[in-house]
Amino acid sequence: MGENLTELFRRLTAGVYVVGVAHGGRQDAFTAAWLVQAAFDPLLLALSVNPENASYPLLREGGGFTVNVLRRDQLETARHFGTVSGRAVDKLAGIGWRPGVTGAPILADALAYFDCRLAGNMPAGDHVLVLGQVIGGALADRAAPPLTYQETGDLDGSSELYPSGF
Repeated sequence: MGENLTELFRRLTAGVYVVGVAHGGRQDAFTAAWLVQAAFDPLLLALSVNPENASYPLLREGGGFTVNVLRRDQLETARHFGTVSGRAVDKLAGIGWRPGVTGAPILADALAYFDCRLAGNMPAGDHVLVLGQVIGGALADRAAPPLTYQETGDLDGSSELYPSGF
């Protein structure tokens, strides 16, 4: 099993999203794939975030986030928000967006979006599990298929992150 761990985990069905965050007049966004619906009542999404990510303090301190669902033809958008650090670059410059109720960015060309209020978080190994209560959202394109994690190849560099000898 260890020789193909990356391929094994890529078979977990997951979409690819741009998560928007905001705090203190600053906005940022990052690409994420580890996101699921966690409850119906209240409507909750669970998101796994690397706390070393430059956007994580904005998420934690801002108290909310958006989840922008990407279309299958938006691999370059996923790459942009997933490979450029927001520490020194305004990743939203030149990108069409508007603030959600939480102040976090909603991308103009997203297939759909969810606006979430931070409902909790907990450590999860080298990541943090973040719960967001859905307070808004919309579907912009009913016909477009979403981008999936498997279609991104090694965009996230995960092939180097899985433990050897699993």
